[in-house]
Amino acid sequence: MIEYKNILFCTDFSEDANIAFVHALELAKKYGASLHILHVPHSSYAYCRHIVDEHVPEDAEDGEAFYNGKVEKLALEALEKEYGSKLGDFKDYKFVIRCGSPDVEIIRYARKNDIDVIVMGALGKSDLDRIEHGSTVANVSKYAHCHVVAIRNPAKQFTLPGKMY
Repeated sequence: MIEYKNILFCTDFSEDANIAFVHALELAKKYGASLHILHVPHSSYAYCRHIVDEHVPEDAEDGEAFYNGKVEKLALEALEKEYGSKLGDFKDYKFVIRCGSPDVEIIRYARKNDIDVIVMGALGKSDLDRIEHGSTVANVSKYAHCHVVAIRNPAKQFTLPGKMY
């Protein structure tokens, strides 16, 4: 029997993510699960996926390159504004901000918080990140310890390149 106790919804505020939110919320209601709503703000600093060796801004709290208190506050406000009213009477949720490489932070959070399933939009906002680092959803799917559900936007038509048949 499938049983979800902790569901992680990841958002970049894209159209696909907003569609995925509806699915994540319905899963949480159906299974009586906690819904973790996570956002990883885009870093204004260049980064590599495996090596963190970058400039630390003077106003960075605790000297962490990926962390900026102002960015975290604005991101949390954006989560509350976008999803707070959509939660309705559902109360078992929390908003989470993590700074760093999105796929790494999603996987790290999921493992640390006993997440049973990760729900995210199939396509996000950043084409540049996809070109440089690969798709966030593909990387999360590859390395996550749990199920990953990628929700695609039904209004977008996908076609395979070239003629296959």
